[in-house]
Amino acid sequence: MIEIPVALPGRTCRVLAGPGLLAQTGALCAAAGLRGGCAVITDENVGPLHGAAVIEALTSAGFSPQLLAVPAGENSKSMAAAEDLVDRLLAAGLDRGSFVVALGGGVVGDLAGFVAAIYLRGIPCVQIPTTIVAQVDSSVGGKTGVNARAGKNLIGAFHQPRLVLADTLTLETLPDREYREGFAEVIKHAIIRDAAMLDDLDPAAPRASLAPLIARNIAIKAGIVSQDEEERAGLRALLNFGHTVGHAIENVAGYGKFLHGEAISLGMAAALEISQGKYGLSAADAGRVRAKLQAYGLPVTMPSDLATDALLAAMRHDKKFSEGRIRYVVTPHLGEAFVADDVTEDDLRAAIDSLRK
Repeated sequence: MIEIPVALPGRTCRVLAGPGLLAQTGALCAAAGLRGGCAVITDENVGPLHGAAVIEALTSAGFSPQLLAVPAGENSKSMAAAEDLVDRLLAAGLDRGSFVVALGGGVVGDLAGFVAAIYLRGIPCVQIPTTIVAQVDSSVGGKTGVNARAGKNLIGAFHQPRLVLADTLTLETLPDREYREGFAEVIKHAIIRDAAMLDDLDPAAPRASLAPLIARNIAIKAGIVSQDEEERAGLRALLNFGHTVGHAIENVAGYGKFLHGEAISLGMAAALEISQGKYGLSAADAGRVRAKLQAYGLPVTMPSDLATDALLAAMRHDKKFSEGRIRYVVTPHLGEAFVADDVTEDDLRAAIDSLRK
């Protein structure tokens, strides 16, 4: 078990990574000062795999847990699903002394964290991420939310978890496609902060061996979040590398056609194109990243039926726009990134068109 410090003013967020953490859920929740009733929010895929273990661990530690499942998939990241969960929490009798446990991937983590943020004006949340994407990225940092018709994550709140348990044994149950898509976020961290990690990534590495890599990525995310929790100083925006175009692709294609990491892989390919053409990224480094994405089975070319104009229209609703201008993350050298304020719509159009080559 590896503990990764997260420094947040006046608050405690304990983050642990390693095998076998599900069985320790109850004891670790008690050690975090949580008390009373709780709801374990999961989805219909993860619940049958891991729900019983978490319920047993919580019950053994003296909690009274309720298991609440939502349909699997991006469509559950909606206000309708959040409202339904609030009604179910009320029916279960949860009060302000209760807490929510998010058991699942990024959709469950974002949705359950958002419900915890708004329920009775906010109750504690524990994140138990079960995918690579969720373990290295979405479970850490306190961003919660659901999608609006106009785009991804446009409704949400900052609500830091009290505890994050990244049990690497849960990765053994992931289908191959869902396992591999998570490495888009790992590769993103290498691009913006840790270039050496790119060479350390091995698609053939056993899943059971990933705890140090998971911890390394959580440390990158936690380090950035601790300096710019609510993305006001611009530093946290670096974590959006590839996400501007990626979120637009998810929206225009229809949620579910691309997994999140697959869309972000395409978004990063577009960001590499802009970085290479305008900000000095070498062709060799851009090629290294594309090759690593492809090694994990992630796309770097886009279907022709995704119209450039539709993608640009979706981007205009993106929360990364400020005062009508896009805040676009670029990399001049691997391991370094910054938010550029001079990326034009023509730059974006050319980068999107390049994805079809």
